[in-house]
Amino acid sequence: MRWNLPRRWACLILGGALLMPYMMTGVLTSGLLQGQSADFLLPLQLGVFVAVLPVVAVTGLFLPVRALEVNAAQGLLGARVETPPRQARRSWQERWRTAAWYTLHLGIGGLVSGCTLAGIPFTVFTFAVPFVGGPERMLGIAVEPGWAALRWPLIGLGVLGAVVLFAAGAGALLARLAPVLLGPTPGERLTAAERHARTLAERNRLARELHDSVGHALSVVTLQAAAAGRVLDRDPETARTALAAIEQSARAALDDLDHVLGVLRDGDPPPEAGPPQATLADLGDLAAASGAEVRREVGDLTGVPAVVSREAYRIVQEALTNALKHGQGPVRLAVAVQDDDLRLEITNETGTNGPQPSTRSDAPPSRSDARDNRPSPGPGDPMDAGPGDSMDAGPSDRVGGRGVTGMRERVRLLRGELEAGPVEDGWRVSVRLPLRSVP
Repeated sequence: MRWNLPRRWACLILGGALLMPYMMTGVLTSGLLQGQSADFLLPLQLGVFVAVLPVVAVTGLFLPVRALEVNAAQGLLGARVETPPRQARRSWQERWRTAAWYTLHLGIGGLVSGCTLAGIPFTVFTFAVPFVGGPERMLGIAVEPGWAALRWPLIGLGVLGAVVLFAAGAGALLARLAPVLLGPTPGERLTAAERHARTLAERNRLARELHDSVGHALSVVTLQAAAAGRVLDRDPETARTALAAIEQSARAALDDLDHVLGVLRDGDPPPEAGPPQATLADLGDLAAASGAEVRREVGDLTGVPAVVSREAYRIVQEALTNALKHGQGPVRLAVAVQDDDLRLEITNETGTNGPQPSTRSDAPPSRSDARDNRPSPGPGDPMDAGPGDSMDAGPSDRVGGRGVTGMRERVRLLRGELEAGPVEDGWRVSVRLPLRSVP
């Protein structure tokens, strides 16, 4: 307390200084109403002081004093005031709180300032009384110099102590009230929580986008690189085509990575609009760039909403990535609209070898060439799941075990259904996504 007292006292004096224009206007108005000349050097007039407090409150409703008062409370009072979020428009709840604090600060600060300006000179004068040559009158009492006047310094010290206690109590009171009146209102807290939730949702969405796009690109790069290495000597044209696919996938992955890392950097808000996102209309490019033999069965998708189309594309991308890593044989991709639902189905044969890599040329590398360079799935891979297990039963897959989790999150957000697991001699991912919002 003793270390905060000087700064708190300064904050109270600041409140008294801010009150002075109101007091001067009040004294001037009072003099005009009474037909007398205004004397601004008169002692504090209690009636004028009480009369100007409502005016202080009204101005506190409209003047932008909150930022100033928050800084004063934090820097001088030592109060822990949570910085309120910036609002485009001030709410009336915030205005009333700010006006209440502004009135208390100026009112109590005016009283403390008045007591300070009167008490300190009074104490100094009481110490000079015993040495003054001649009788003096103090508070209406005749004071004779000498030993009889020695009691006045004690009175002066008592007055000074009362002023100090008054300033300390007033500062403690304002420090206690500052977080309540100057901190965020419930409405501001709710707005900040909603903004934070939107930020987290956007960051989680971008993390899923990064996993899907970069994970898929790396799978394609691995497959095409293995194929190019096997046929480089005997079929340079096919190898050149594979290397071109690698370059294209790597560039796309780098663009996505740069965009997402820029957004996820601490302190950077999510962008209002990112780069164009792929939709189901881009399934042909996705299948061609994958390097796998994809048998597409795509129906009429013109009636699919944009948000469903974007999320469905990412689901297909992740399912195709798993097929490249953990399956063998051609991949069957069926996409169609049935009734009011979008149906997705991705199937291929399971096995320890990957699907046949293809550079989409007239002379694709043989399946044995690609198999020799494909890694076998680890113990935690989805291909190790039993007949009744889901794809995310294992602790991790080769890209961190978040692929199926990301698919489930996308499906859940769209209120759809996802089935993923072994069927007969293959692996199947089946998704149903409603085309319209349902309660």
